[in-house]
Amino acid sequence: MIDPDALLPAIQAGDAEAFARWVGHAEDRLRASLTRFARSVDTEAVLQEALLRVWQVAPRVQVDGKGDSLLRFAIRVARNLAVDHARAQRLTPTDAPALQRLIDDDAPPAPTPPDPLLRRLIALCRERLPQKPSLALTLRVEQGAGRPDRDLAALAGMTLNTFLQNFGRARRLLIDCLAGQGVDVEAELP
Repeated sequence: MIDPDALLPAIQAGDAEAFARWVGHAEDRLRASLTRFARSVDTEAVLQEALLRVWQVAPRVQVDGKGDSLLRFAIRVARNLAVDHARAQRLTPTDAPALQRLIDDDAPPAPTPPDPLLRRLIALCRERLPQKPSLALTLRVEQGAGRPDRDLAALAGMTLNTFLQNFGRARRLLIDCLAGQGVDVEAELP
């Protein structure tokens, strides 16, 4: 069994054979990380593009002592690419007469439909939140638009400070969970 992190210095130096050995070790796990995208994207194309990007960016990857540093990086790259490919698939062509009617009507354009994959990932991450941060987030989302935080804290049975800390914690945990699922959170924000 090879230590994948032991190959990293050679890969960073441009050793193609070391990279090939690493790919032999990592390919099955990298493919497995893409299985949930198999219905919506060409996972083979995503895998190949991810490997190319890993090869190009490997010199900047740092060994963090957790093991499989390059593989964990590659999984993040592959998932981000798969999400990008899935989003690109949801674009639907519109015929020219329909576009002309939209222009002629001078109506505001139809909103972009929500991304069902992103919605599922958000729901999954919300389910994983601890109880009190989840409560703070739920209250803010469902009632927070017109209600002061002090009122939301009272509904939660928390002091204002505790409510704000729990909301902040929920937000951080949600962002970390989404990033762990391959979502580029910054790209999703308006």
